[in-house]
Amino acid sequence: QVRLMESGGGSVQSGGSLRLSCVVSVYTHHKYCMGWFRQGPGKEREGVAAIDRDARTQYAESVKGRFTISRDPAKNAVYLQMNSLKPEDTAMFYCATESPPFTRGGQYYAGVHFGYWGQGTQVTVSS
Repeated sequence: QVRLMESGGGSVQSGGSLRLSCVVSVYTHHKYCMGWFRQGPGKEREGVAAIDRDARTQYAESVKGRFTISRDPAKNAVYLQMNSLKPEDTAMFYCATESPPFTRGGQYYAGVHFGYWGQGTQVTVSS
Protein backbone atom coordinates (compact mmCIF):
# COMPACT_ATOMS: atom_id res chain seq x y z
CA GLN A 1 0.00 0.00 0.00
CA VAL A 2 1.25 3.45 -0.93
CA ARG A 3 1.58 5.86 1.96
CA LEU A 4 2.59 9.51 1.77
CA MET A 5 3.63 11.77 4.62
CA GLU A 6 3.81 15.55 4.26
CA SER A 7 5.64 17.97 6.50
CA GLY A 8 6.77 21.57 6.53
CA GLY A 9 3.53 23.49 6.76
CA GLY A 10 3.04 26.38 9.15
CA SER A 11 2.09 30.01 9.54
CA VAL A 12 3.98 32.80 7.83
CA GLN A 13 3.45 36.42 6.96
CA SER A 14 2.77 37.59 3.45
CA GLY A 15 5.96 37.51 1.41
CA GLY A 16 7.44 34.69 3.46
CA SER A 17 8.60 31.24 2.40
CA LEU A 18 7.93 27.64 3.32
CA ARG A 19 9.26 24.34 2.05
CA LEU A 20 6.94 21.35 2.04
CA SER A 21 8.29 17.82 1.99
CA CYS A 22 6.61 14.53 1.18
CA VAL A 23 8.02 11.05 1.57
CA VAL A 24 6.48 8.07 -0.20
CA SER A 25 6.57 4.64 1.40
CA VAL A 26 7.01 2.63 -1.79
CA TYR A 27 10.63 2.41 -2.93
CA THR A 28 9.95 2.32 -6.66
CA HIS A 29 7.70 5.33 -6.66
CA HIS A 30 10.33 7.55 -8.23
CA LYS A 31 9.12 6.10 -11.52
CA TYR A 32 5.82 7.90 -11.20
CA CYS A 33 4.52 11.41 -11.50
CA MET A 34 4.05 13.24 -8.23
CA GLY A 35 2.15 16.37 -7.43
CA TRP A 36 1.06 18.91 -4.88
CA PHE A 37 -2.54 19.96 -4.47
CA ARG A 38 -4.25 22.40 -2.15
CA GLN A 39 -7.71 23.07 -0.81
CA GLY A 40 -8.46 26.49 0.56
CA PRO A 41 -11.39 27.42 2.82
CA GLY A 42 -14.63 26.93 0.92
CA LYS A 43 -12.80 25.91 -2.24
CA GLU A 44 -12.37 22.73 -4.21
CA ARG A 45 -9.07 20.90 -4.23
CA GLU A 46 -6.83 22.12 -7.04
CA GLY A 47 -3.57 21.04 -8.58
CA VAL A 48 -0.63 23.30 -7.77
CA ALA A 49 2.42 21.59 -9.26
CA ALA A 50 3.46 18.27 -10.76
CA ILE A 51 6.75 16.61 -11.63
CA ASP A 52 7.26 13.53 -13.78
CA ARG A 53 9.92 10.82 -13.70
CA ASP A 54 12.16 12.94 -15.94
CA ALA A 55 11.80 15.96 -13.65
CA ARG A 56 9.63 17.87 -16.07
CA THR A 57 7.36 20.21 -14.17
CA GLN A 58 4.03 21.93 -14.53
CA TYR A 59 2.50 24.65 -12.39
CA ALA A 60 -0.82 26.32 -11.84
CA GLU A 61 -0.85 29.86 -13.21
CA SER A 62 -1.41 31.29 -9.75
CA VAL A 63 1.90 29.95 -8.43
CA LYS A 64 4.21 30.21 -11.44
CA GLY A 65 7.41 32.02 -10.58
CA ARG A 66 6.81 31.62 -6.85
CA PHE A 67 6.63 27.86 -6.25
CA THR A 68 9.15 25.21 -7.27
CA ILE A 69 8.53 21.47 -7.21
CA SER A 70 11.45 19.06 -7.06
CA ARG A 71 12.09 15.44 -6.20
CA ASP A 72 14.85 13.29 -4.78
CA PRO A 73 14.46 9.72 -6.08
CA ALA A 74 17.09 8.42 -3.67
CA LYS A 75 14.93 9.55 -0.75
CA ASN A 76 11.60 8.79 -2.43
CA ALA A 77 10.70 12.39 -1.68
CA VAL A 78 9.12 15.35 -3.39
CA TYR A 79 9.35 18.96 -2.28
CA LEU A 80 7.51 22.21 -2.82
CA GLN A 81 9.47 25.40 -2.24
CA MET A 82 7.02 28.25 -1.80
CA ASN A 83 8.28 31.82 -1.96
CA SER A 84 6.51 35.19 -1.95
CA LEU A 85 3.55 33.63 -0.22
CA LYS A 86 0.24 35.46 -0.32
CA PRO A 87 -2.82 35.25 1.95
CA GLU A 88 -4.70 33.56 -0.89
CA ASP A 89 -2.19 30.68 -0.70
CA THR A 90 -3.70 29.72 2.67
CA ALA A 91 -4.84 26.13 2.30
CA MET A 92 -4.35 22.53 3.28
CA PHE A 93 -1.64 21.20 0.99
CA TYR A 94 -1.62 17.57 -0.10
CA CYS A 95 1.04 15.46 -1.72
CA ALA A 96 -0.15 12.88 -4.24
CA THR A 97 1.19 10.27 -6.59
CA GLU A 98 0.11 8.94 -9.92
CA SER A 99 -2.29 6.01 -9.80
CA PRO A 100 -4.48 3.93 -12.14
CA PRO A 101 -7.63 5.75 -13.29
CA PHE A 102 -9.88 3.37 -11.36
CA THR A 103 -8.34 4.40 -8.01
CA ARG A 104 -11.13 5.86 -5.92
CA GLY A 105 -10.88 9.44 -4.75
CA GLY A 106 -8.52 10.39 -7.52
CA GLN A 107 -8.15 13.60 -9.43
CA TYR A 108 -6.65 14.53 -12.77
CA TYR A 109 -4.03 17.25 -13.04
CA ALA A 110 -1.55 17.92 -15.84
CA GLY A 111 -3.00 14.95 -17.71
CA VAL A 112 -2.18 12.54 -14.89
CA HIS A 113 -4.52 10.69 -12.55
CA PHE A 114 -3.44 11.14 -8.94
CA GLY A 115 -5.02 8.67 -6.58
CA TYR A 116 -2.74 8.20 -3.58
CA TRP A 117 -2.80 11.02 -1.06
CA GLY A 118 -1.13 12.17 2.10
CA GLN A 119 -2.98 13.50 5.12
CA GLY A 120 -2.15 17.09 4.29
CA THR A 121 -0.21 19.90 5.90
CA GLN A 122 -1.71 23.29 6.70
CA VAL A 123 -0.23 26.48 5.27
CA THR A 124 -1.50 29.77 6.65
CA VAL A 125 -0.36 33.12 5.27
CA SER A 126 -1.29 36.27 7.13
CA SER A 127 -1.33 39.75 5.66
